[in-house]
Amino acid sequence: MDVRAVHHVAFAVEDLDEAVETYRSLFGAEVELRDTLESQGVEAVYLRLGSGRVELVSPLGDDTPVGRFLASRGPGMHHVGFSVDDVSAAVGELAADGAEVIDAEPRPGLGGHLVSFVHPRSLHGVLAEVIGA
Repeated sequence: MDVRAVHHVAFAVEDLDEAVETYRSLFGAEVELRDTLESQGVEAVYLRLGSGRVELVSPLGDDTPVGRFLASRGPGMHHVGFSVDDVSAAVGELAADGAEVIDAEPRPGLGGHLVSFVHPRSLHGVLAEVIGA
């Protein structure tokens, strides 16, 4: 599998507006894209920081993956997104190599990118998102 780049690092936050303002005032971050992803139970925003990108995710409810994450771990790093040319092919390769893929079929993510997640058990405790370029 050819990874093009680290696409983003994502942080789970309780109050998205407050977190966006914090990153804006402390680091000069600019909102690149913000949307609600009902299918994933989050409101999310991509922030540009220089040539890099951070994603902030906030749950739409307590009984969502990010809601449960916050309840058990509190705010903090949630996942790392890796940019690839072909998400379906990358997911197939990862599964064939023994990775525990959460989404066997890619699904729409923030900005309409196709995404698939890889379970932290396969990556030494880190949740990874494979995201289409």
